[in-house]
Amino acid sequence: MKLIWCPETASKSYIDTVKSCENIQESSVAELISGMAGGWKPQFIVETWCHGGVISTSVGLSIASLHTDARHVCIVPDELSRSEYTEAMQKVLGVSLSSLPEIIVGEPEEVMNGLVGVDFMVVDCRRNDFYKTLKFAKLSQRGAVLICKNVNSRSTFGVFRWKNVLNGGSRVVRTAYLPMGKGVDIAHVAASTNSNSSMKSSASRWIRHIDHQSGEEYIIRR
Repeated sequence: MKLIWCPETASKSYIDTVKSCENIQESSVAELISGMAGGWKPQFIVETWCHGGVISTSVGLSIASLHTDARHVCIVPDELSRSEYTEAMQKVLGVSLSSLPEIIVGEPEEVMNGLVGVDFMVVDCRRNDFYKTLKFAKLSQRGAVLICKNVNSRSTFGVFRWKNVLNGGSRVVRTAYLPMGKGVDIAHVAASTNSNSSMKSSASRWIRHIDHQSGEEYIIRR
C-alpha cells in the first residue's frame, strides 16, 4: 500500500490553516505544508520545533492531523521549548492541553528510535541536529513525505542534498525546492520493498525433511 493523494482533505486543511494563521508570520509555508499533509493523508506526522521558532507550521500540521485522523508528534530539545510551544499552540488554536500534539523532549537518536512508521515529517534546519532526525527516522513502509524548512539558514552546511541526510535504505523518488519563507526542500520517499525482499529470502532457504516410512533424509530448497 502506498501514499495516495486526496484533494478533498488537502483543500480542507489548506483553507482551515489560512483562517487560523492569517495574522501569523510565514503563514504561506504553513498553508502549503498543511495542504500537503492533508492531501497525502498520513497516519503519523512528526515535526521538530525549538525555542523562538515560528508556530504557524505546527498549527497547520495540527489542523491536517484532525482532517486525516493522524497521530501528530512534535519533538523539542528542552523544557523551555516545550513550554513555549504549548503556550503558543493554545493561544492560536484555543484548545486544551489534551488536544495539542504529543510533545517529546529529547535527542534525535533516542526519540526517533521510539517513533515507528513515520509517513510525514517536517524538520527545521535551524536546529543543528536536523539531519540526525532524518537519518534516524523509522519511515512507514507506505512511503513518506519529508520536508525541510529554513533550508537557506544552513549556509555552513553547504549545498543541501537529501542523500547526505537520509540513511541508505531510503529511496528518494523525487525532490523539489521552493523559495518560500527561508527555503523549503521536499522529498518523496518510495514505499519500502523490505517485505518483498524478505519473501524472496525465505523462499530460497534450505529445508531438511525426513521420510518417516523409509527413514530417508531429504534436503529441499524452497
